[in-house]
Amino acid sequence: MLDQITIQEFSKTLSQPLIMPIDPGYDEDRSVWNGMVDKRPAMIAKCLNIDDIKNCINFARSQDILVSIKGGGHNVAGRAVCNGGLMINLSQMNAVHVDQVKRTVKVESGATIGDLDKETQKYGLATPVGIVSKTGIAGLTLGGGFGYLARKHGLTVDNLLSVELVTAKGDLISASETENSDLFWALRGGGGNFGVVASFEFKLHEVGPEIMTAQVFYPIQDVKHVLKFYREFTSNAADELAGYALVVRVPPTDPFPEEHRGKTAIALVVSYAGSLDDGKIALEPLENFGNPILRILMPMSYIALQTSFDQGAPKGMRYYWKAHYIDHLSDEAIDVFVNNTKDIPGPLSVIGFEPFGGAINRVAESATAFPQRSASYILGIWSGWIEPQDDEINLNWTREFYNKMTPFASGGVYSNYLDNDDGDKIKASFGSNFSRLQNIKNKYDPDNFFRNNQNITPKT
Repeated sequence: MLDQITIQEFSKTLSQPLIMPIDPGYDEDRSVWNGMVDKRPAMIAKCLNIDDIKNCINFARSQDILVSIKGGGHNVAGRAVCNGGLMINLSQMNAVHVDQVKRTVKVESGATIGDLDKETQKYGLATPVGIVSKTGIAGLTLGGGFGYLARKHGLTVDNLLSVELVTAKGDLISASETENSDLFWALRGGGGNFGVVASFEFKLHEVGPEIMTAQVFYPIQDVKHVLKFYREFTSNAADELAGYALVVRVPPTDPFPEEHRGKTAIALVVSYAGSLDDGKIALEPLENFGNPILRILMPMSYIALQTSFDQGAPKGMRYYWKAHYIDHLSDEAIDVFVNNTKDIPGPLSVIGFEPFGGAINRVAESATAFPQRSASYILGIWSGWIEPQDDEINLNWTREFYNKMTPFASGGVYSNYLDNDDGDKIKASFGSNFSRLQNIKNKYDPDNFFRNNQNITPKT
């Protein structure tokens, strides 16, 4: 137990006073997106600059205190918060600086996808990131990162140019292809195992301001027919096309027909990261397929597309995730999926297939720490509900469905989708790159100071 004088002296080294459990803002600052996570750090440091990060690490190391790192706080397992330790809260370090000439962007590690998109879209530029704007850039990037642009431009880590990072020794270092290249390799998919990233630099691509999109909702009884169409529609698609097939509950708002609101449906959500004219041609098969509840094919601002899932994943609700990589969407896999998704228990649950392939597949497995390059889809089981009394039914349903789909999986798992009970899958998430990652962990963090994460334990 630390004495108050030691804590007070540490607090004086920071730009802002430490937040303690008795302070008014404590509960808000310790909170994360997943309401199932309810951990209580002994103290919270809200960092404003790199010196604050250094001082936090040096203090925690000298006092042998567990640390957790909060950027966006959107990780489903709640790794951003710890019990009894020091939370390094980076949420106020959220600056984004675009170099329009070089087509690069420097992003502080507390920024969210929304922060990044807002600045880059001022110049009609973007880099591949996720599809929920409240997600933190740091966690997304360090685990891999993909969304609507990934098939065209690669994963988030494939567009990373450099990082600034504070090590377990409290040193600020840079990493890129030409500087500390071993660390740079590990940071592209190896998670938060090697230090606290202060900032990222990404390359940018011409995207927007409008992008061609389709959102088509079908009754759940059509799910088998829709998935077979989806398989054919996406099998030889251009890299620009990103197609999602998702079982969701129909939103209780216009323009959805009143008789379908709140009911389970199968939705095809598709975007085209190219010219609007080419996008209209690519999305033509969706114009006449099936008998949908609602069919909207139209250009949409890229920022609107990037925020379209936000309302369906509100902060503070209860979430539990499982996922599989899928190489081929077989008839048998479709049958099992159909038989288990006609009635999903969680009102906030989304179950379905995310697009892989394209540029993602053309990067060698060993080129970055992210090894899972060969899949065609990710099957995501993103269960969400509201009340604690519904925990058991949702947890059990998710696990059972995950197990039923296991025979059709290609192996491995996306580290950003690992939940709290997936410790045995961490090694599999890094695949053939795990041993190399361990060696780099030995070099940069041999004492496993950074361990409140999808942890790579050092060999020594």
